[in-house]
Amino acid sequence: TQDFERRFADYLGVKHAFAVANCTVGLHLANAVLDLGPGAEVILPSLSFVATANAILYTGATPAFADITSLDDLNIAPRDIERHINQRTRAIIVMHYGGYPCAIEEILQIARQYNLAIIEDAAHAPGASVNGKMVGTFGDVGCFSFFSNKNLATGEGGMVVTDRDDLAEKLRVMRSHGMTTLTWDRHRGHAHSYDVVNLGYNYRIDEMRSALGLVQLEKLPRNNERRRELTAEYRRLLADVPGLLVPFSEHPGTSACHLFPILLGSDIDRHSFIERMRDQGIQTSIHYPPIHQFSYYQERFGIWADQLPLTKAVGLREVTLPLYPGMTRRDVKAVVDAIRLVIERSGLG
Repeated sequence: TQDFERRFADYLGVKHAFAVANCTVGLHLANAVLDLGPGAEVILPSLSFVATANAILYTGATPAFADITSLDDLNIAPRDIERHINQRTRAIIVMHYGGYPCAIEEILQIARQYNLAIIEDAAHAPGASVNGKMVGTFGDVGCFSFFSNKNLATGEGGMVVTDRDDLAEKLRVMRSHGMTTLTWDRHRGHAHSYDVVNLGYNYRIDEMRSALGLVQLEKLPRNNERRRELTAEYRRLLADVPGLLVPFSEHPGTSACHLFPILLGSDIDRHSFIERMRDQGIQTSIHYPPIHQFSYYQERFGIWADQLPLTKAVGLREVTLPLYPGMTRRDVKAVVDAIRLVIERSGLG
């Protein structure tokens, strides 16, 4: 695990990296070490996996959902972040949707202006960069996922990274029961006992998954490049397909290309589209049902959909197409051919 942490930190060019059981606990730790508790508000996108928001609630803070930039850029909008800032705001969580970097440099300027912390949910984005700097290293804390469908997969697992020495010490202690020394330190004779100095958690990764992570980290640059090639092929073949929008058409930075999202035209029924694609042997998905529309969040916070019109539109129209390094150009063509057939049979082509 220590080897995996060192190599991942070197890969990103960051001082500290802590392997954890999954990205959700990493996000919890990020909120905790930044002291985001009751009375604090954290701005985040609603177009994300629910764990991004749940982690805020774990520490007693309150989520404030911001809209996305546009139907082409599905990342959190800097202008909407500013709209939500008030005297209770303490932090911003950005999520680099689909591996495409958000406008992180502009958001950093906002954070400095209002003295806010930044947590980067980089679950989709290991290897993505902006102007040569790796995503996950811009904010105070960055969190990565190694779930089985991620670019770097260990089955379960994650990593929390930071350049701040003060946060690194908190992360090190809180990750493992609040203890001052680890079992491995005592095994090597570096310590004989330990103290518990904080409320900690059993959020460690295990050695087997770290061993997998070391191998997968070596493959990550090559696999990401393959994802970019397949993404370019998708864009080329979909250019003349009617009734679709393909987001991130001219996006700055280097993407990790974790997802390939499309937006269906408003006259295409998404449920029927997904079912007919399945009939053609093509599995699709949705990323994501907006968090603020879930029953729990509606009942607790009463956030209405018309506050986030772009998020609402994408939540109704987005479909994610297959994308993984083992695909071939023939596979991409098969997916696009199936899309053409479904649209033609729907009388929309």
